[in-house]
Amino acid sequence: MSLTTDSRTPTLDAAGPGPATPVSDSAAAEISAAWAGSGEFGDHVVYERNRRWTFAAGVRARVIVTRSEVIVDDRGRRTTTAWHGDPADALAAATESLSIADWRLYGWVGFDFCAPYHGILDRVPDDTVLAHLIVPEFEAFVDADGVDTGTADPERARLLLEISLTASAPGESRPVDVRVDSEDYRSHVATAVAEIAAGRYQKVILSRAVDIPFPVDIPATYARGRADNTPARSYLLSLGDLAAAGFSPELVVAVHDDRTVVTEPLAGTRAFGISTERDAAARAELLGDAKEVAEHAMSVRACFDEIASISAANTTAVSEFMEVRERGSVQHLASTVKGTLADGETPWRALEVVFPSITASGVPKTPAVEAIDRLESRRRGPYSGAILVASSSGELEATLALRTVFATGGKAWLRAGAGIVAQSTPEREFEETCEKLGSVAPYVIPR
Repeated sequence: MSLTTDSRTPTLDAAGPGPATPVSDSAAAEISAAWAGSGEFGDHVVYERNRRWTFAAGVRARVIVTRSEVIVDDRGRRTTTAWHGDPADALAAATESLSIADWRLYGWVGFDFCAPYHGILDRVPDDTVLAHLIVPEFEAFVDADGVDTGTADPERARLLLEISLTASAPGESRPVDVRVDSEDYRSHVATAVAEIAAGRYQKVILSRAVDIPFPVDIPATYARGRADNTPARSYLLSLGDLAAAGFSPELVVAVHDDRTVVTEPLAGTRAFGISTERDAAARAELLGDAKEVAEHAMSVRACFDEIASISAANTTAVSEFMEVRERGSVQHLASTVKGTLADGETPWRALEVVFPSITASGVPKTPAVEAIDRLESRRRGPYSGAILVASSSGELEATLALRTVFATGGKAWLRAGAGIVAQSTPEREFEETCEKLGSVAPYVIPR
């Protein structure tokens, strides 16, 4: 490969004159992982959308929302403000206070961001981080056309290009055993089925964590896993003491510049990637399974109502219904719900209404969230929250933080859940978590 420079920005393309050789998805992920793993650029978020990778790195401003405070570091000026009521309002106020007029935020929002909406904030520990976002110092990009050093200064651009040239395939993975049920997941499923039968709620998503018994190279794991996954979005981040890499199957919510608001619920799962014949049989079984179809329809109905509540009259519609989408080691029933954001509604309000995703919480949301808090063995943290990108121009995109490896404080773990309804059985739901964990567990690379 060789470096070429035009009048705008340095790029990376194939050796020799003539048209550049397209960069494969695997190579783009490897380059992004090499940037992240180099240690040269500080805190960062890699975000892949539509097969284009953004590397947002360095910190011009940082916004952290905890259980009781909003901490803003705006170009070295740090303020801490108490908040009450709605964390989305607190986040909106924090971004409005920034001295940077034209900003784009990258980061994550944890599952407990929803706690105030559903009456469980008093159960959230005081030091819990609900959201951690940065305005980066620069953004660089890589896609099929090569590397674009974007807004990086000349020295960083040079480093980015040098690192790009040395990016290579990651080393050997050490698969994680996901069949260990250390949290007695099956018994929690049985309890939920009994509570559904008693009329306490209709559906709840219960998850379980799998601890990884060795330190993990998060960037290398991302590069290895992206080669075999087909995510809706993917991401790789290191913010503060949290590192994560994931292959999200699902969009929580997006607000576009024309004020279109979109959510894409997934519900209903079967294994994928075993063989052509078995994948086809599993697809047919998925489409014909009354439990899976009912679970999916229930989720779409709830999502429709949420989008309608913030959309202009007569603009909410299900544009795609119960398609099968392949996401790594699993295939899902999937739908798309759209509307036009009503006058007076904001992207932050859209996040508040749709968050947490129906497919990560349950129906109705409030009793489902309460059941999750009561039945799961440990707090979810960023799992089943969202990886967030938002801009001062009013765009926002939150992708569901699933199929992810997390690491902090010298510990690393995976997590997956399943939708529990009246027809659920503990053994099948446990198996579904194993199928989903298969999107990450085979690709974990030791540090």
